[in-house]
Amino acid sequence: MLAKSQTTATCHTSVIQSFFLKLRVFNENALSMCLFLVAGQWGQCIGEECGSGGVQTRTIWCVHMEGWTTHHSHCHHMDKPESQRHCFKVCEWHQNLFEWEVSDWGGCVLVPFFSNELKLRTTECITAQHGIQRRKVNCVRTSNHTTVTLRICEFFSQKPPVEQACLIPCPQDCVVSDFNSWSSCSKTCGAGLQHRTRHVLATPMYGGASCPNLTETRTCSSSVDCPAGEGEYQYSLKVGAWSECRLPHHKDALLSGRTTVDFSANSNENNTVTLHTQASHHHVHHHHPHAHKYPMSWELEVGYKSRQVRCTRSDGRNAMLSLCTKDNSPLTFQACVMPKDCQTSDWSSWSPCSKTCRSTDLSPGYRLRSRIMTHIPVGGGKQCPALEEKEACHIIGDLLPNCPSYVWRTTDWGECRILPLLSQQDRRLANISILCGSGIQTRKTYCVQVPDDSAPHHRKEVSRPVNARLCAGEEPPLAVQHCSIPCQHHCLLSQWSPWGACLHDNCKEPQGKKGFRQRRREALWQSSSPPETCPHLVESIPCEDPACYLWQVQQEERCIPTKGSCGPGAAAQNMTWSSPVPIALCVDDPPPTEVACEVACPSDCVVGSWSPWSPCSHSCTTKTAEGQQSRTRTVLAIPGTEGKECPAAPALEEWRVCNDHPCMVFYWEASAWGPCIEDAFIDLNGTSSWNGTPTCAMGVQIRKVSCTKMNVGPVISKRCSDSARPESVRPCLLPCEKDCIVTPFSEWTACPSTCMPGKNATAATQSRYRTIIQRSANGGQECPDTLYEERDCESLPVCPVYSWRTHKWHSCSLVPDSVRRGLSGQGEACGNGLETRGVSCVGEMGESANMTECLRWAGPLPPQIRECRVACKDDCTLTSWSKFSECAGCGSSRSRKRSLTGRSKKKEHCLDEKLHPLEETETCPCDEFLSQPYGNWSACILPDPSAPGSLQGWMSHREVKECGQGLRYRAVACINQQGHLVNPTHCTDSGYMVEVCHIPCPLDCKLSDWSAWSACSASCGSGLKIRSKWLREKAFNGGRPCPKLDLKNQVYEAVPCHIECSQYEWRIEPWSICTINTVDDLPACGEGVQSRKIRSVSGFRLADCNLCDPEEMPPRAQVCFLACPKDCVVAPWGPWSNCPLQCDQGTARNRSRHILRLPASENSTCPELVQSEPCVLNSTCFSYQYTVSDWSTCQLSENAICGHGSRLRLVDCIRSDGKIVELQKCEQFGLINKYWLSESCMVDCPVSCMLSEWSPWAECSHTCGNQGQFLRTRRILQDANEEGQPCPNQLTQIKPCPIRPCYTWMLSDWSPCTVEGAECGEGLRRRSLSCVVNRGNWPESPPQPVDEELCGDKLRQHIQQEMEQPCFVPCPGDCHLTVWSSWSSCQLTCLEGRSFETTGRQARSRAVIIQVMENQGSCPHQVFETQPCKGGKCHSYQWRTGGWSNNERAVWCQRSDGVNVTGGCFPQKRPTTVRHCHPACTKPFSHCTPSGVCGCEKGYTEVMTTHGFLDYCTRTPGVDNNKKADVKTNSGRLKPGPSQAQDLFSEWTLRPVGPGTEMEIIFTIHFFLSIYFSKPSKTTKTSPPPQKPLTLAYDGDMDM
Repeated sequence: MLAKSQTTATCHTSVIQSFFLKLRVFNENALSMCLFLVAGQWGQCIGEECGSGGVQTRTIWCVHMEGWTTHHSHCHHMDKPESQRHCFKVCEWHQNLFEWEVSDWGGCVLVPFFSNELKLRTTECITAQHGIQRRKVNCVRTSNHTTVTLRICEFFSQKPPVEQACLIPCPQDCVVSDFNSWSSCSKTCGAGLQHRTRHVLATPMYGGASCPNLTETRTCSSSVDCPAGEGEYQYSLKVGAWSECRLPHHKDALLSGRTTVDFSANSNENNTVTLHTQASHHHVHHHHPHAHKYPMSWELEVGYKSRQVRCTRSDGRNAMLSLCTKDNSPLTFQACVMPKDCQTSDWSSWSPCSKTCRSTDLSPGYRLRSRIMTHIPVGGGKQCPALEEKEACHIIGDLLPNCPSYVWRTTDWGECRILPLLSQQDRRLANISILCGSGIQTRKTYCVQVPDDSAPHHRKEVSRPVNARLCAGEEPPLAVQHCSIPCQHHCLLSQWSPWGACLHDNCKEPQGKKGFRQRRREALWQSSSPPETCPHLVESIPCEDPACYLWQVQQEERCIPTKGSCGPGAAAQNMTWSSPVPIALCVDDPPPTEVACEVACPSDCVVGSWSPWSPCSHSCTTKTAEGQQSRTRTVLAIPGTEGKECPAAPALEEWRVCNDHPCMVFYWEASAWGPCIEDAFIDLNGTSSWNGTPTCAMGVQIRKVSCTKMNVGPVISKRCSDSARPESVRPCLLPCEKDCIVTPFSEWTACPSTCMPGKNATAATQSRYRTIIQRSANGGQECPDTLYEERDCESLPVCPVYSWRTHKWHSCSLVPDSVRRGLSGQGEACGNGLETRGVSCVGEMGESANMTECLRWAGPLPPQIRECRVACKDDCTLTSWSKFSECAGCGSSRSRKRSLTGRSKKKEHCLDEKLHPLEETETCPCDEFLSQPYGNWSACILPDPSAPGSLQGWMSHREVKECGQGLRYRAVACINQQGHLVNPTHCTDSGYMVEVCHIPCPLDCKLSDWSAWSACSASCGSGLKIRSKWLREKAFNGGRPCPKLDLKNQVYEAVPCHIECSQYEWRIEPWSICTINTVDDLPACGEGVQSRKIRSVSGFRLADCNLCDPEEMPPRAQVCFLACPKDCVVAPWGPWSNCPLQCDQGTARNRSRHILRLPASENSTCPELVQSEPCVLNSTCFSYQYTVSDWSTCQLSENAICGHGSRLRLVDCIRSDGKIVELQKCEQFGLINKYWLSESCMVDCPVSCMLSEWSPWAECSHTCGNQGQFLRTRRILQDANEEGQPCPNQLTQIKPCPIRPCYTWMLSDWSPCTVEGAECGEGLRRRSLSCVVNRGNWPESPPQPVDEELCGDKLRQHIQQEMEQPCFVPCPGDCHLTVWSSWSSCQLTCLEGRSFETTGRQARSRAVIIQVMENQGSCPHQVFETQPCKGGKCHSYQWRTGGWSNNERAVWCQRSDGVNVTGGCFPQKRPTTVRHCHPACTKPFSHCTPSGVCGCEKGYTEVMTTHGFLDYCTRTPGVDNNKKADVKTNSGRLKPGPSQAQDLFSEWTLRPVGPGTEMEIIFTIHFFLSIYFSKPSKTTKTSPPPQKPLTLAYDGDMDM
């Protein structure tokens, strides 16, 4: 045995040291041999196919405890684990078949250990404690959620965690309030007790400390001694609770098992489910399985109940009953109604599940079932259980269709309209038919149900409209957008070109001798409209001898004389044709290649070349005027004697006819294009696209083209050039046929589901509607006429008529004699009892019916029981009441009387009219009512233009009327003579005061008309001209605001303008003959003078010379030179060459001339042929550049209000000296105009606010009272823009509801606990139910009591309410519980001031009151309870301290809302209440000061050490301590100190006074003290008075 145990110990030691601890060890029977079979991990599942046919294997070892392995045979094989098993092989596609299923996290459970600690946590909790929560994780099939092994899901994904850390709030101790004040002493003489209580504010949670005692009791005594001989004890009649009601004698045994209401149990809302469960069990026992189980009538039984009565002494002991009752015997029995429990029918079948479709929120639906009451509870029988039951229901989501979703849809856009953009002023002036430009168009939005995804989708899906509230979560689409109507635009045209040459109409096929001369102009800018709206761009004039192609002399060579150096000769000329076309097209013969010329000889006359032709005198030729132009040449040299003579004067000038065409201008005039029509010649089966856009069909447009003679009218077509004829037919797109598209009809509105209240009730109707979403166009199918349908609902059954039938009252039932004899009490068979009657239900024809029918249809149940009395011999007897007297009208009263009879007239207690009144008075009924207006007038409500029940037409474009005559309403309260509110129909038909009202119409901003155009801002060239409007009236009442005005309250428009700079020009005539003054007979040659005429002209008209620039006036005369014979003759100077564009410094310009006649002598020289001069800026040289005017304002078409337009500006060519010249100058210098002369712009449209229709009036917000309101709303479809009319502020309208009285049952407060017939014991507290009327604005109008019939069935209200509660009145000396305290404020559980819950808790409690110390052994325990609440707050707790007083202070705990409490604050952080000095104050006459340091008693001065501690206390001279000095005191005062010399002025002493900053500085001069103390202590009458020591002390006051 020893060896075996040693081996085992060795083996176990090896186990600890081996890593095989981690392996699973089998076969523990082999421990004695130190050999174990160890199994490895299972391998992967291997198999040929996926599924359950797989195999798993693992390795098995035989292992020694020391870690080495051995052969399998050494281990026992009886317990050998298996090495192979079947498995389920998982494949990738299995992933969709399985999934992890996790449950919700469980509750957070406190963890007592940290992971690295093995001891319980005892540290203070700061915010929360560590916990752990768990959940279940399963691997399930996705198809049916059945559980499979975890290994399958682990193959695909990691197993979700099953545990996680969590936090539990710190322990919360019980928190109680402060004690209230002490009660009065329980005895007025001698010793007694008094108590005080507190209540629970927060119950302990999460392991917090339990609640302390809620009561404190202490003895008290009165200064008055109790009189001798008076009994020590008080006696009180104490009654027990009434027994259950039971039947006498033999019936007792039959009903002994009847269940009654247990009033001792506290009712709690938390037990509701339990109560319902019990009720349902109870209900099952009360019903029979057959169908006709409901009773046809109800009968009640009268039984009796009894109670115990005893006499108690104030010390809790029982006493003889006679000590309490004296003469009157207590009531120990009473008649009662035998209780009947509430009975109900069986449950109905479950309703269908409310969730009928699959939604995204995954929330379950619910289903309902109900039952009806078949017998009401009577006599305290069991209350009715729940009559309706609701439970969640789940339907597998895959089997449900998707829940419908709702989206907004829109109709097609309506036509583009510009009228809404106009102001009131402009609407009266505008021609609506020609308006164009930007406008607005509207459409209607409606809500539809989106069809299921499985439904086929169409290109234009039409769905059934539904109520717009179903789409309320989404923003509706825009209902208004901008649009535009093309304008007939102004074409901006260029100037006419010069008239062209006379050409054939068709140069490719020239015919006849008639041709045309043409001139053209171009459209410089066009709007987006088609270009055919421009006027004609080509004009033509008939002419003769047209020629399309002409020979042209390119260059004439130098004249070469035939013989010699002068005389006749020839000059060669190069020919070209006027177009790069074949030579054959030039029909005329080509000009000769050589032309005759002549080189002047030295003696010949020399004539200059011809000047250019002058401008033509007329633009065309008429019968009376013909255009002419001339050219001239001058004599440059006179001939010699032998030379050739000069030509005669007429030969120096030539005239020719110009502009000889008649003044008849023709052009083609084209009308506007007609509509697109079908053309039978176009193949409709051909192409179906136009510019890549699919179209419906091709058609043609036609317009009329006619030849027009200017200023005359149409002429025959031959008069116009056929080549310039515009086209009169063009292809076009025929508009597509559009069928009307209408939504399906909406669902019929719901019919009433209940029965009709009477045979004459009006039949209900239901309606449906549909909406046009596309109007028909171009011959498409027309829209239907019916958009709204209404029909009567199917005839509803008339509500059945049932009524209650009451039976005869039974005789008055008293407690039977057998019971009376068995109980103590009076024996006479008289007194108070009960009488009952049966009730049954009958139908309309008097037939019997189930009671359930009357419970539903017949109104309040008639009373079945009433109190009665069998007269006793001592009772008072009275006659019956007389009839009420007649009423004298409203406000009067009526009365009735009775009188005593028989012996009662002589009985004293019968004569007390308070107990037995002999007359009753009541107010007479009155039918007069008073109307009282209530509240303010409603806003002015305009009449709705739409007829009720009809729908607005498709895109009704009516303007929202915001002004005019309307009605306003004020509610009327109808009051009867008692001042009670009654139905308003007694006073008015509608319940309103109605008054006509007016809403002032908005007035738009008004501007003046446009002023005249100003002059052009530029006197020469391009500028702007301006016109303006100014403010006449500002907007009022929400009218359209003014446009942006300048500082002068004006708005302006600017357009470009141009003033021609060369409108007036100098026209020069040819120079006259050079006149030379000759002397004698010398030849007339040499230097002379010539002149010319200069005129101011404008076009072809003469003008005033002052209109031309005098600085540019050409010279009228000049010096001329006439060459003499044989002199050299040169031609006039040619033009100057151009300077560089930039007029660079140092550059020059040249001009040249050539020799016309060589000199006769070789010695004679010719003048210079080339001249040069420097280029000087603004003198001989000018630079040019383009300049532009300012932009105009945005120009729109004449009939447009807003939209796209253009801004224009003009370009000028400006010379470097600032003068504006012709544009050709800049073009000649090759300058490129980079300026844009037009650009698009946008004028914002003055869009007025657009609103939706008013919604229908909503139901009244209150069913009764004077706080009800009707509400309707509208929304903004389009906000106002620019100068549009702004949106009104009123998007909501409120109208008061008629004031109907609010009839309600009102529960009174609980009465104090009353014990019937005794001073203490078991009693009842009651509350009553009364019918009241109020105006719905409590507490302004308190409720007033009215007849109970107005509130309905009182009995049912009694059934639903608890009207009596058992209670207890303690007897003197009883130990008892207080009443429940009020519920505390709602408190949340919070972490660091933040709550993690929405439902809070509140608490209440009952404390124990001890009246006599001897009875405390029978005391109950204090109780408290909690209930959930909403709207809680987070509370924090903090220690508070009072001020120090005698080194003590008050310390208490305070809640964050200022309430002082006990509990809640951390005990470890509680501040100290007593302050101690360290070290302790042991010096004589010393004590611990509030500053926490040792100080001296009053009359003594502190003497401190150098370290600031008290050294000793010395008596302050001159202070009478009123004490007798004893030896001890004197010795303490005369404590020896240091020598006088050493301590003279020796020290300052700084002594801290308190925890503040105040310091007291004491400066003591010990010299005087030493003198004082060195004198003998014995004094005589003649000795001088003691000197007062000098003490300087600073205590922080200013008077130092």
